[in-house]
Amino acid sequence: MIPVRIVIFAKAPVPGRVKTRLIPVLGEAGAAGLAARMLDRALQQALAAAVGPVELCMSPAPDAPEWADIALPAGIATSDQGEGNLGARMARAAQRAIVRGEVVLLTGTDCPDLSADRLRIAAARLAGHDAVLHRAEDGGYPLLGLRAFDTSLFEDIPWSTPAVADLTLRRLAALGWTVWVGDTLRDIDEPADLLHAGSIPGFRIE
Repeated sequence: MIPVRIVIFAKAPVPGRVKTRLIPVLGEAGAAGLAARMLDRALQQALAAAVGPVELCMSPAPDAPEWADIALPAGIATSDQGEGNLGARMARAAQRAIVRGEVVLLTGTDCPDLSADRLRIAAARLAGHDAVLHRAEDGGYPLLGLRAFDTSLFEDIPWSTPAVADLTLRRLAALGWTVWVGDTLRDIDEPADLLHAGSIPGFRIE
């Protein structure tokens, strides 16, 4: 079976630099604490999925002082997101994995609903499809899985807008690739999202 690599993109949970839209209700320290818990949950769920290697793709680089006090679970590979917009950074990570002969699930830390079960299902669906995708309620996607690489999936995408998932699906259709689309999930970005976060089993806001 082809190995499935889960690559999780994350910023260091530094107060004032992460979850900025939640600072008005949580404060800088509270928003950073939530980001740290979301990072930990994403890593733990990826490890629990047990579908293959788990890689944390970090900004800034893994050896930066911002990460010095962040304890990562054992068994996590680390990499540097590097320069460029989100598309360029995701493209590099996806291409690295696929060139190694792996298939890849690209995720972030914003969606606590992306459970180990959902990751396992996505990995299983990827065995029979060229790509898998979970939409987010805000129009983005918390997960994109690929068996092959094409730059069109990452170039000229209006990141952080409601058009991201639909445009990505149109690009996949233009390639003639088979795609499995999973549940629509909710990212935790805005104050209203905190009510949803509080209902997720095993996840705490504060």
